[in-house]
Amino acid sequence: MEMVKAVKTDLPRIGEIIAQAKLFMKEQGIDQWQDGYPECSDLERDVGSGIGYVCKEDGKIMAYTAVDFRGEPAYRSLRGKWLNGAPYAVIHRMAVDDRGKGKGMAQTLFRMVETMALNRGIENVRVDTDESNHIMRHIIEKAGYTYCGHITFANSDKIAFQKYLGR
Repeated sequence: MEMVKAVKTDLPRIGEIIAQAKLFMKEQGIDQWQDGYPECSDLERDVGSGIGYVCKEDGKIMAYTAVDFRGEPAYRSLRGKWLNGAPYAVIHRMAVDDRGKGKGMAQTLFRMVETMALNRGIENVRVDTDESNHIMRHIIEKAGYTYCGHITFANSDKIAFQKYLGR
């Protein structure tokens, strides 16, 4: 699998993967992403600002995520404690095609983001999810991330995690 920056022509496929993720969460009784977010405009903004990435397997887009090295303003409102205050990459809007679920693709995505961060000299990665999203929480914890507390976005409360990649 390879992770590459998403381009405009990838947006229809990214939209399909996000729609699959929304339906999957709804079927699992998870309230996350059930209010319209992320919308096409969010994905277009990701791609336009260079933070959208697709993961391809045999040339086919199988996953999407946004990786932002500019920080996340909502993370300043953490009710808890980050592992450190050093620069970090943040993962947003991670979704895997239904055909890739259960095959370790999300774990591979986390490793790819971590490698990308280290290649930029960044030793921390942060991510958040809804407290009720036990599936994503399990994936995050399995990838070695530490629970740090709660944050509030405009649309909901989230639980936040961080992984220190330093040696």
